[in-house]
Amino acid sequence: MNIRILNKSDALLYQELRLSGLKVNPEAFGSTYDREEKFNFETVVERLNPTKDKFVLGAFNKSGSLVGIVTFIRENSLKTSHKGNVFGMYVAPEGRGQGLGKSLMIELIKNAKNCTGLEQINLTVVSANDSAKKLYNSVGFEVYGVERNAQKFNGEYLDEDLMVLYI
Repeated sequence: MNIRILNKSDALLYQELRLSGLKVNPEAFGSTYDREEKFNFETVVERLNPTKDKFVLGAFNKSGSLVGIVTFIRENSLKTSHKGNVFGMYVAPEGRGQGLGKSLMIELIKNAKNCTGLEQINLTVVSANDSAKKLYNSVGFEVYGVERNAQKFNGEYLDEDLMVLYI
């Protein structure tokens, strides 16, 4: 397994995996397949363009296929720049159960610690997603609240647990 920060050259692989995730686990994302399938190449490249406060990690299996992704974005306002956020965590079904998710999160935390002045990393997870919550707990995140009806998808509401890791 190889985990690294993705860049422009990974845009097509990233978009393919992201769209797959939006189809396979639509409840796990704030976005939708219908919205993101319309993104042009430049939009995907901009999403991947790493900066000192934003990056997307990719996990590649032994055959070189991209099977996992996760995004870190630091807050950019004066009063919230001590916080960063995790978005878009997804491991393809064929990559699950092999520790890829945990490895991605450990690498994300390691890279985020390079952000001078960063004090905490936040994420949200659908409250019913026990496997994801177990993963996040295993790397040190803890629940600090619940947002009721955080998402509404196909007429059904989903609650989200708010989680934080203090670094």
